[in-house]
Amino acid sequence: MNSFTVCVLAACAAMAQSGPFPEQADVGSVGQKGSTAWDAGTKTYRLTGTGANIWANEDGFHYAYKQTAGDVAISAVVEWAAAGGNAHKKAGPMLRTALEGDAPHASVMVHSDGLIALQYRRVKGGPTEEVRTAVKAPARVMLTRNGDVISFEAGKVDGPLQPGGALTVVLPERVYAGLAACSHDNGNVQTAVLRGVELEEDGVAAAKERVVESTLETVDIRTGERRVVYRAVQHFEAPNWTPDGAALVFNSGGKIYRIPAAGGVPQLIPTGDVRCNNDHGISADGQWLAISGSVGRGQSQVYIVPMAGGEPRLLTPKMPSYWHGWSPDGKTVAYCASRDGEYDVYTMPAAGGAETRLTTAKGLDDGPEYSPDGTMIYFNSVRSGGMRIWGMKADGTEQRMISQGPEAADWFAHFSPDGQWITYISYDKSVEGHPANKDVVLNLAKADGSAPRRLVTLFGGQGTMNVPNWAPDSTRFAFVSYRLVGKK
Repeated sequence: MNSFTVCVLAACAAMAQSGPFPEQADVGSVGQKGSTAWDAGTKTYRLTGTGANIWANEDGFHYAYKQTAGDVAISAVVEWAAAGGNAHKKAGPMLRTALEGDAPHASVMVHSDGLIALQYRRVKGGPTEEVRTAVKAPARVMLTRNGDVISFEAGKVDGPLQPGGALTVVLPERVYAGLAACSHDNGNVQTAVLRGVELEEDGVAAAKERVVESTLETVDIRTGERRVVYRAVQHFEAPNWTPDGAALVFNSGGKIYRIPAAGGVPQLIPTGDVRCNNDHGISADGQWLAISGSVGRGQSQVYIVPMAGGEPRLLTPKMPSYWHGWSPDGKTVAYCASRDGEYDVYTMPAAGGAETRLTTAKGLDDGPEYSPDGTMIYFNSVRSGGMRIWGMKADGTEQRMISQGPEAADWFAHFSPDGQWITYISYDKSVEGHPANKDVVLNLAKADGSAPRRLVTLFGGQGTMNVPNWAPDSTRFAFVSYRLVGKK
């Protein structure tokens, strides 16, 4: 073996020992110089160091990193070499604009006490914010960047990952990507152990090169845990849950599909020549499916088809009309319709007949849905100056605002079958309409009008949950989240 070969092999060995993140640095103020060790056989990093915190306006921690550009995903099982130390010592994957302590960043931090959260600082020297997941450590976590959207997932060490949240954090094209560890005590050295480390670099993708990835999910309102039912690089929307709890129904490409609630392959529900939009729903007895859609170049109208599919029966001759709710007895439907340029809430017998106008306020009234006892209809309205949730008696009387909490643009309130809860989607108050591809939250509130609790943070909006979406046992509801991914 000549000296050149020896040198080449030595260089390769050095690279193998460095792993996917060959550089290291102490970021911000630390009490002691940190160190990094890599085990190629188990894909494990050991990051040892100090640091006061990764939080507030400035961070201090040890970092193993590389520079990368564009879309990236980092995953690892995050544990600690020894018990003890501060309960909020933390470690996990990070994307960072610079190696300064106050630099903008996005990271998934796994705390020693079990807390897992997406932490992010949008501007240099600005505050750190967070989105927490219901999953507790020990866990595997994943941090993903798709353009300006940062998402994270977490799951038990040997279990599937589940979504934790997603939102827009604008970072430059080129960032420092890696693993961070902080002892939360500058006088106490701690070692984080990050096993099974994976780095995926998909590179830079222009906006025109991105496609929609849709994820059909459910969330348990008792625990906050989210579960993926179906994910595909295609656009689908607006899940309904069947009354028997066995399946979910959604629309995609102008058609309606059914999928087992446990996951599986979507099956087409035939709806004739109607090109369906995302306003559809199932009667309480599970026999009928109301759909909204158009035939040819016409505007949206409401149709009724058997739950198994079949030839649609036109219900609303006037257009445009968009279905939103069945009465509990299945005898009446509620819908939003534009008549003479004004969108209001209407009802009509499910067997057909004259429509009844229930709202007359100027501006958009949309998304009407019956309470499970049939006495109330909730809807969203701009009559107060911003989009908020309103309620009224089923005959249109006693209209009052239901939305509580900070001012926001609230849409599409859905009742739990037991009548105890509503969930609705909220945009920032500056957003007009209900567009797609926005940062939104899904709120949960008592149906009696209590302040809401933010249950899910996601990237979505239009199509996320336009229509009734609760499981029949009132413990879960379904929705769709989105990402704009590069074509592969």
